[in-house]
Amino acid sequence: MIQANNVTVQFGGKALFERVNAVFSPGNCYGIIGANGAGKSTFLKVLSGELEPQKGEVSMTPGERLSVLEQDHFKYDEYEVVRTVLMGNPRLIEIMEEKDALYAKPDFSEEDGIKAGELEAEFADLDGWNAEADAEFMLNKLGVKDEFHYIKMADLATDLKVKVLLAKALFGNPDILLLDEPTNHLDLSAIRWLENFLLDFENTVIVVSHDRHFLNKVCTHICDVDFGKIQMYAGNYDFWYEYTQMRQRQQRDQNKKNEQKIKELQEFIQRFSANASKSKQATSRKKQLDALEMIDMPVSSRRFPYVDFKPDRACGNDLLRVDSLTKTIAGRKVLDNISFVIHPREKVAFVGSDAVAKTTLFKILMGEEEPDSGSFKWGVTTSQEYFPSDNSRYFDGVDYNLIDWLRQYTTETLETDIRSWLGRMLFSGDDALKRANVLSGGERVRCMLCKMMLSGANVLLLDEPTNHLDLESITALNNGLIRYSETVLFTSHDHQFIETIANRIIEISGPTIIDRKGTYEEFLAAFDEEQLKKY
Repeated sequence: MIQANNVTVQFGGKALFERVNAVFSPGNCYGIIGANGAGKSTFLKVLSGELEPQKGEVSMTPGERLSVLEQDHFKYDEYEVVRTVLMGNPRLIEIMEEKDALYAKPDFSEEDGIKAGELEAEFADLDGWNAEADAEFMLNKLGVKDEFHYIKMADLATDLKVKVLLAKALFGNPDILLLDEPTNHLDLSAIRWLENFLLDFENTVIVVSHDRHFLNKVCTHICDVDFGKIQMYAGNYDFWYEYTQMRQRQQRDQNKKNEQKIKELQEFIQRFSANASKSKQATSRKKQLDALEMIDMPVSSRRFPYVDFKPDRACGNDLLRVDSLTKTIAGRKVLDNISFVIHPREKVAFVGSDAVAKTTLFKILMGEEEPDSGSFKWGVTTSQEYFPSDNSRYFDGVDYNLIDWLRQYTTETLETDIRSWLGRMLFSGDDALKRANVLSGGERVRCMLCKMMLSGANVLLLDEPTNHLDLESITALNNGLIRYSETVLFTSHDHQFIETIANRIIEISGPTIIDRKGTYEEFLAAFDEEQLKKY
């Protein structure tokens, strides 16, 4: 068990949250939610001991082990991948090192033998003989293949390093597990495995995530960071959302009733306070008026952008034909003879464990890369707008304010019109004068979406658009793409995003593709049935 007692954290004299009291007990998974900058990751750092609160304290049950999903991708560069995972259980590593040192002694004594026996017994209690196999199993399930297991962490790509650090956090059955955005860089298959792992996990889990389906699947409680407080609710994300929306509606309705009642009482008092025969009634009304209070509704830190894509024209009958596309990158064939046809007004999710393959396909379709062989053809009535997974070229080294940055991508000339578009994406007032090269990841994404909205395109290609966005922005984008009347091609690791938008799923898996019309849930059900047929 881990407990926050009267915890307050301040930055620059401003409180992120104050007097937080919360108990996190075994057998439960607690989802930490809130707007970007509300203090979710900061709260995890306080719980882990990485950050000291200005007031209050965090306590743990003595003897319990806490494990954290670390964010430093370079910390373990000198170690092999499997060794890094095993380091998730520090005591196991200590025993292994002590054993190796003892057995390497040239003058191995009787005392050394007794010590070695004790270490071997503790090693067996920690299931040490199966530790490497368990680590390899986790790595494979998270998408780190056998070929990477015994190379140095320094030689891994960043997305694989993130997966190794996640395996390290999960390894060895910790008593308390703190996870900050654990689904980042995971493909949908790995996310499903992680969901099942956490559902079977019997100890305490505290997780920050922007993935609504993930929060719904694994969480027993939601901790909402807002209004400078952290409020805990029993139930998953959907329950929290419905409950808080209902409560806000009730409070607004009650305030409206109170406003009307106050007006009626004030009018009565004003009319009859000087009337002797009505004086008692007027006095009674004054007491009623004094007793009436408006419910305080503080301003939330949550802000929803307005995302709405309007095509300048509808596309014709011919949209996109892809014939036998093949592409090799760094000696690896990422696309192998890929063919498909996209029809007007389809919303197609491209899924699969190889992010490079999906990104490469989109780059080829947008003319940013050439295929080794094969061809593709867009319909003459189509116009495309692209959201790349890496948007750095649009911002790095660009010393424009946001008004001038957006001016590059629109025919709008009046500053008030450009400010209006930026305001939709939460850049109002002085925020519109921010320099483009200093924006956060989430701010860059909102700028790219604003650029897309101004394009008037009738085909949208989006490569992992939900990365870096908070739940409110994800919801706004989700709804905007549902409303969009033309064609969408997209990749995402957000289950709910795919389920609510796509009407066709294409999985790119090595030399083959799996192409099914229907929802993502229908695709998964068919996929599971096909997997079962193999056994």
